[in-house]
Amino acid sequence: MRSEQEGDVSYHPSELDNGSAAEGEQLSPATPLLVGSTPATGGGSSTHRVDVSGDRVGERLDLFVAASLGTSRTRAATLIATGNVTVGTRREKASYRVESGEAVQIVIPEPEKREIVGEDIPISVIYEDEDLLVVNKPAGMVVHPAPGNWSGTLVNALVGRGGELPPTKRGVDEPRAGIVHRLDKETSGLLIVAKTDVSHRRLSAAIAARRVTRRYAVMIWGHLETDHRVIEGAVGRDPRDRKRMAIVSTGKPAKTEFWRIGRFGVGDLLRAHLYTGRTHQIRVHLASIGHPVMGDDIYGGGVKRRIAALPPKRHFLHAAWLRLHHPVTGTELDFRAPLPDDLKRSLAAVGETPELYDDPDPLTTLGFYRSAD
Repeated sequence: MRSEQEGDVSYHPSELDNGSAAEGEQLSPATPLLVGSTPATGGGSSTHRVDVSGDRVGERLDLFVAASLGTSRTRAATLIATGNVTVGTRREKASYRVESGEAVQIVIPEPEKREIVGEDIPISVIYEDEDLLVVNKPAGMVVHPAPGNWSGTLVNALVGRGGELPPTKRGVDEPRAGIVHRLDKETSGLLIVAKTDVSHRRLSAAIAARRVTRRYAVMIWGHLETDHRVIEGAVGRDPRDRKRMAIVSTGKPAKTEFWRIGRFGVGDLLRAHLYTGRTHQIRVHLASIGHPVMGDDIYGGGVKRRIAALPPKRHFLHAAWLRLHHPVTGTELDFRAPLPDDLKRSLAAVGETPELYDDPDPLTTLGFYRSAD
């Protein structure tokens, strides 16, 4: 059974898609590693030193800090304004141009801690036992609390149902308890939640070992040249816009496989297979070949939204198929999430086939689940 690697979180989740992250991305305890830096921790904060050299000479201080941390320019400017960045022993403005040989010291304050408040938010739980549950997340819902999204998240809803969720490796104060992987805010579909420490550890290990299989339904603008396409390209932050991702030489290796399930007048319906779990990987890879996801405002697919019959902000990306072995019993589990109503309506419009909207499960009709390869 082929599956995909998840992981490599090296940014604060609030910086991308209002608290979202990559399709199927596994939570990682890693702190961003700074090239040429020497981190030291103490008191809940961390301090990093970055030496200015090479093509970094002459950069604005805010851009230098953003690139060094792998964060947004806005967050870098905030660190500078609050006195958490020094050049040598002095403070400088965000517009300061760094010089060769200077040492920039960056203090990352201890993250804000807040109690996770349970909320009465309806969620679709398609499977639950004493070890785990599987949720069919709606579009528009952020997975876990973060700055700018302290309420209305999936975690708030899970806590509101009662019971406890295990802590992540980052500790009990991290508001991501039980969450093993995530979906972008505007991506709908299947998500695994661990209910015990044992299941959390084993599910995380299974994802890292590529023993969990997830498949995504995605509609693109235009047509692939063939029914099958593999895209490989390192994904990292876009140097021109730190809130976007792009294929860049400094990124992390990423591979996605696509199979065409349906060909329509203005676009193709694809089944996406992730081999890695980089931030926005599916969306970035498709945009890189000139076929962005329909409705994706960030990566060029938000044009002609009326033709795609998609609501504002919604993109046509749905985690439709999930297969794994139970972390305790070893039983093979297979879960499928039909297209939600908004994507069924879009599929019928793009395909100019009204009966697809009336079909209770058009993905099955179109052969989406015929093969796990």
